[in-house]
Amino acid sequence: MARGAGGAYGAGDRVHPGLRLAAAYAWRLLAVGVAVYLAFTVLGRFQLVAVAVFLALVGTALLRPLADVLARWLPRPLAVALAVFGSVLVVLGLLALVGNAAAGEAGRLVGEFRGGIGRITRWLEGPPFRVPHRTLTELHDRISSFVSAHRATLISRALSSAGRVVEALTAAVLALFCSLFFVHSGDGMWRWFREQLPEAARSPWDRAGRAAWSTFAGYTRGIILVAAANAALVGLALLLLRVPLALPLTLLVFFATFIPLIGSPIALAVATVVALAGRGPVIAAAVLVLIVVVGQIEGHVLHPLVMSWAVRLHPVVVAISVIAGGIVAGVVGAIVAVPMVSVAWSVTRALRTPPR
Repeated sequence: MARGAGGAYGAGDRVHPGLRLAAAYAWRLLAVGVAVYLAFTVLGRFQLVAVAVFLALVGTALLRPLADVLARWLPRPLAVALAVFGSVLVVLGLLALVGNAAAGEAGRLVGEFRGGIGRITRWLEGPPFRVPHRTLTELHDRISSFVSAHRATLISRALSSAGRVVEALTAAVLALFCSLFFVHSGDGMWRWFREQLPEAARSPWDRAGRAAWSTFAGYTRGIILVAAANAALVGLALLLLRVPLALPLTLLVFFATFIPLIGSPIALAVATVVALAGRGPVIAAAVLVLIVVVGQIEGHVLHPLVMSWAVRLHPVVVAISVIAGGIVAGVVGAIVAVPMVSVAWSVTRALRTPPR
């Protein structure tokens, strides 16, 4: 560092170099933060479209290999239509099967819940809890009075949920429409986009795009395998324990696995409550043990074997990403946070690596 004749900093160097460097990084970080905030604000305004495109990309990652196989014997458009619409019919059939199973068990489940509430009450009144009967009665009365007093609010929320269902159907139709074109000619779309860029930027964008798609497709296929394995283990255990609504609870576990780390425990906690009301505390304790076993299998076997080749993120990064995504955009944010962070890290590594 150049100094003046008296050994002090010159007139232009009165600010310490470390402070000057920190200020330079600070305003750049602020600029990046503002850009990220504006990007999420824009996505929030078009959340329906963003969710539909995300679902279309998920469907493309899953159905593109099937369409490529079918295209060996069929024309490409027919292979794409068969892969997409055939998969939709399979999913709708599974949902109808689960709905019929839930409807068939509804009457029996109401009776089991009534008896289960009585068993839970007697269990809480006995050792080791010894909750006074008057306390449980007051709690029941408070819950009943709360429901009666807020009935109009609950009805209005149910009606608003009906509007959410319409939005979900709109997003599903848009996702289906986009996935048809992504599966059929996604490579052509990417080549067209690349040709619109300046020539010097085409190679970096191409490397980044291919790395992003490889990571996203690998994550999607991997999380589907992990979710299917979790659901199979839980469904088999619930059927053996004769827990009511075993099939709907299995489907809940399957979809909850898409939220890493916390999805499966929450779904199994719901299964524990159902088992406690329908089958008693012993079966509920068995389901509680199942939560621990499935969590260990998912964390130490399935994720390292299935996901390590697609997503190279530390569990702390995964946990922070899920919580931050949930804060920003609720359940949707918690689902898309990990694939977004994985894609960003993959793009960063691809751009740092010199091109071959």
